[in-house]
Amino acid sequence: MNPEDFRTPEAGRLTQGPQGFWAFVPAPLPPNLTYGPEVVRLLSRADAALSELSGLGRLLPNPHLLIAPWVRREAVLSSRIEGTRASLSDVFVDEMSDERGGAKTDDDIRAVRNYVAALEYGIAKLSELPLSLRLVRELHERLMRGVRGDMATPGEFRRSQNWIGPPGSTPATAPYVPPPVPAMNECLDAWEKFLHVRDAMPDLVQCALIHEQFEAIHPFLDGNGRVGRLLITLFLIERGRLSQPLLYLSDYIEAHRQDYYDLLQRVRTHGDWNAWLLFFTAGVAETATDATRQVTRLIELREKHREAARGSPRAQQLVDVLYMNPYISVARAGKFLDVSYPTASSAIAKLERAGILKEVTGRRWGRMFVATDVLAAIDPRAEALGRG
Repeated sequence: MNPEDFRTPEAGRLTQGPQGFWAFVPAPLPPNLTYGPEVVRLLSRADAALSELSGLGRLLPNPHLLIAPWVRREAVLSSRIEGTRASLSDVFVDEMSDERGGAKTDDDIRAVRNYVAALEYGIAKLSELPLSLRLVRELHERLMRGVRGDMATPGEFRRSQNWIGPPGSTPATAPYVPPPVPAMNECLDAWEKFLHVRDAMPDLVQCALIHEQFEAIHPFLDGNGRVGRLLITLFLIERGRLSQPLLYLSDYIEAHRQDYYDLLQRVRTHGDWNAWLLFFTAGVAETATDATRQVTRLIELREKHREAARGSPRAQQLVDVLYMNPYISVARAGKFLDVSYPTASSAIAKLERAGILKEVTGRRWGRMFVATDVLAAIDPRAEALGRG
């Protein structure tokens, strides 16, 4: 880390460890902000888009039904940023059956499922526990349980130095080295105090500051990025800005990954909060608008499918099941409907004739079906998987 790159004392201070490398200790939040006209414009746009999405969430006919696949999509995208290669279809197929297969590893799928578990746990805990360092540790423990990186003390803040850089880098050569452990603990205490501040600034601005500084502190040996992205959604839910967990920035961050890293670093080196706020609010505006469009599409598609299944109550019940997971087998349908195999097979046949389900294995036994329209509405890039 080159100390000459860090030009703004207001952003934080440099400290030199006993091994001679430099580390950065971010200054407590909030910084002295001056909102330029572009930030104000984007903040207004993001607020409006977020409010529209939150309002739509309150009108969902069955929130759990439509949100379950949304959470899984975010888990896939957030984990992909960290190198996991499981697809959304991999996760759905894995949930449908205990049989694993294909090119993806169990570790990849488990990492995604852990993200789902951590997010669902965090949302549930917000009713009894505010966002805090305690909840951050609990999220991390669930996120890292039994996956690559689980040796990196899940649920515990680091007790040794880490650094951010390309493979093979060291604390002496990495472009960014977070604060040493004693300073890290002081930073976390200040970060938590700011986390609990209310009504001092727009919620989206506070959220952007909280996310940036969490990444600057980098309090875990592994999993910091995923926890930091979880915190965005949980903060907005806690503040009442999101009625349902429908806003996720992972896709936006992945699409602008280098800009994201460069802007986080520029806050540390130049105190350029304005550029970071522009990026963050633009991401919220774009992502919230896209989410509103996609959720509306899912609602409309569900009504279309329920109409196509009219006359068969069990087939209509299965339609709702497909919006939690668009993959289904006769055995899984029988379990959900609590009916015999022939009755479940009849309900699936009804949906297949209606063009809602498509068989994807090509087998006579152990067949698997997918609602391709539902899968495409959740993620237009997702490809249906078969298991031959």
